Amino acid sequence: MDLANTAFVLISSILVLFMTPGLAFFYGGLVTAKNVVNTMLSVFIMTGVAILLWIGLGYTMAFSGDVLGVVGNLKHVFMAGVNLASLTPTKIPVGAYALFQMMFAIITPALFVGAIVGRIRFKFLLAFLAAWSILIYYPMVHLVWSPTGWLARLGVLDFAGGTVVHINAGITALVLSAWLGRRLKIDSEHHYNLPWVLLGTAILWIGWYGFNAGSALAVNTVAMQAAITSTVATGTAMVVWMVLDMLTTGKPTLVGVCTGTLCGLVGITPAAGYVTVLGSVAIGALATLTSFGFIHVIKPRLGVDDALDAFGCHGVSGIVGSILTGVFATKTVNAAVTTNGLAYGGGWRLLGIQLLATGFTIAFVAAMGCLIIWGLRRVMPMRVDATEEQLGLDEGEHGERADYTVGLSERLGTYTADQERYAAEFKGQLEHLNRHSSSTPTLRH
Repeated sequence: MDLANTAFVLISSILVLFMTPGLAFFYGGLVTAKNVVNTMLSVFIMTGVAILLWIGLGYTMAFSGDVLGVVGNLKHVFMAGVNLASLTPTKIPVGAYALFQMMFAIITPALFVGAIVGRIRFKFLLAFLAAWSILIYYPMVHLVWSPTGWLARLGVLDFAGGTVVHINAGITALVLSAWLGRRLKIDSEHHYNLPWVLLGTAILWIGWYGFNAGSALAVNTVAMQAAITSTVATGTAMVVWMVLDMLTTGKPTLVGVCTGTLCGLVGITPAAGYVTVLGSVAIGALATLTSFGFIHVIKPRLGVDDALDAFGCHGVSGIVGSILTGVFATKTVNAAVTTNGLAYGGGWRLLGIQLLATGFTIAFVAAMGCLIIWGLRRVMPMRVDATEEQLGLDEGEHGERADYTVGLSERLGTYTADQERYAAEFKGQLEHLNRHSSSTPTLRH
């Protein structure tokens, strides 16, 4: 066992786990005050449910055996018979690698929560999480990251989860939004807590080093490269979004800068350990330009209510990053790149593979997502009723409030001053007083 590599992967696992509460703060700060608890719980509960699912079925379906190159077998249910002390090619224990992959299984479903806040039933979300993990996520892990997976054998490059995590979560978010329908009242201006948004963004960025650099699974030059490219792409994306905000609205916004930051992190994820620093600048800029264009131009015409732009950020930037990996990947950065990208004289082969893998992921996730939703809707309601949606899911689904002023604000909103409530009566009294004062003779001294 390589102690340095093992310690590195264990620390990276903790960093990726740290991303989930960071995402809860990010989403919780963006929603309205009456849906904060529901949003944060919907994200954080993934840690418990996804851990149990991963131990029970996830590891064996992802990494044990092979069925048609699509999924593993059920030989190691609840990880029975797995030698956790056996070593991987980078000399880390299988147990450490399984733990690292477990954290990806937690954060990925948490990402699509942002699309459906304020209107999905919590019980439906839990049932969907279980079915989605088994029928979509574990097969995607096997397809891309298992040596026997079909896309892995094809030669697809996905360093840390462009297809497996971000395109997967983004397409799922879009499908869920389409099936759920639009919110009764869309309020994109009244965010609950903007400092939470910044805090969540900072936590996600920090955790992303475990996500991207940790995917090297060793303390080596590839991990270093992934850390540098992740940093540069993210900084580029942040500045690009700010400039776009200033050009289109005249003002930079905190929400925009934080969204751009995430677009950069998402875009570089599949390419982090394969591209140069200059390549990361291009990926960060292009991913952000594309996401900004989708959110501000295409989304309003699409008619799908992705509340917090989970698809616009993770789906769109993930697609751009996955495709551009086929342009900017180079052997000089990572020997695992067998064919250079288009920009480095490798021709169209790698780009074609990346396009195929990206298209397959979109089609597979969309089809399976629709099938899961269709099946679950036949046995349980998907959306809360109108009364509960107007009340807020914090009260309706959980009986809790993040802020006591929510109720006060609602009461103040319905409060009517006595002058308005009894306006007709006051008007009559005032007229009577006026007539009385005009008929009273003026006393002279």
